[in-house]
Amino acid sequence: MYKDYAGKPTREKKNSAKLKEGEIMDYCTKSVVTIPPTSTIMSAVKSMMKYNFRRMPIADPGTKRLEGIITVTDIINFFGGGQKYQIVQNRYDGNLMAAVNEEVEAIMEGDVISIDFTSSLEDAIELMLKKRVGGCPVVDRDNIILGIITEKDVLSYLSENGEIDGFVRNYMTKGVITASPDTTVEEAMKLMISRKMRRLPVIRDGIFVGLVTAREILRYFGSGEAFKMLITGDIKEALNQPLSHILSNENLRVYKEPLLVPPDERISDLVKLMKGSGYGVALVVNNGNLEGIITERDLIRFLYSKM
Repeated sequence: MYKDYAGKPTREKKNSAKLKEGEIMDYCTKSVVTIPPTSTIMSAVKSMMKYNFRRMPIADPGTKRLEGIITVTDIINFFGGGQKYQIVQNRYDGNLMAAVNEEVEAIMEGDVISIDFTSSLEDAIELMLKKRVGGCPVVDRDNIILGIITEKDVLSYLSENGEIDGFVRNYMTKGVITASPDTTVEEAMKLMISRKMRRLPVIRDGIFVGLVTAREILRYFGSGEAFKMLITGDIKEALNQPLSHILSNENLRVYKEPLLVPPDERISDLVKLMKGSGYGVALVVNNGNLEGIITERDLIRFLYSKM
């Protein structure tokens, strides 16, 4: 018995070569970079930094059969944001420099949310929203990776269809959770994991200071900057650094000049700004006050509402 992307059983396995490709293959990224489950966690971090990815499929190097996926959230979880940090504590007695040589299989998500290559774009968007994931590997009936569909790919679709429009105020996320420059890296990571967020605006005395995202945290550890903080090898020395340490380092900052837009900005114009800058987020500011944040996921919700 086999299952489709929604988990519905099908009677028999079909020959993928005879099936017609779905609309999803027109929009997904087909040049997929994968890593084997035997890769170290640090090598996974390095690969994600090299390709500027927030997620990487884990696949058998010979067959390209999907075995798992690792995201920047898994990395943050492991470095101190959540339960996966117990690997560092219990197996390596808090020694981060040793723990990063653990195989990526130890922290990857084995139960991967994937989608069949015969699916439509709407199927993919619905799945990403339902499962709250930022991307899904596209696979054939043998679970071999053919592509990956991400929020960035959906943004590209929106940029090509400017007639699908609305206003930022109606789709932004309000009640933005913020941090201060004195918030520690550990506190920020725990907040990101517990609240399932990838971006944290940093505010001092009501004034916007900067934006720390999961990718800045990834760079902090992956570039070796965090290891400069280690004297005994205990990760706590790196986790106790304030976010101001990251914001003051130009080599770590991804969003050096965050996009600031008013609530009455048109979605079509926002998409152009995000595409042009390569950013996946904009802060919504009105009269100098931070009123909200709008991300690629918010734009996916917007698009789904129009479909």
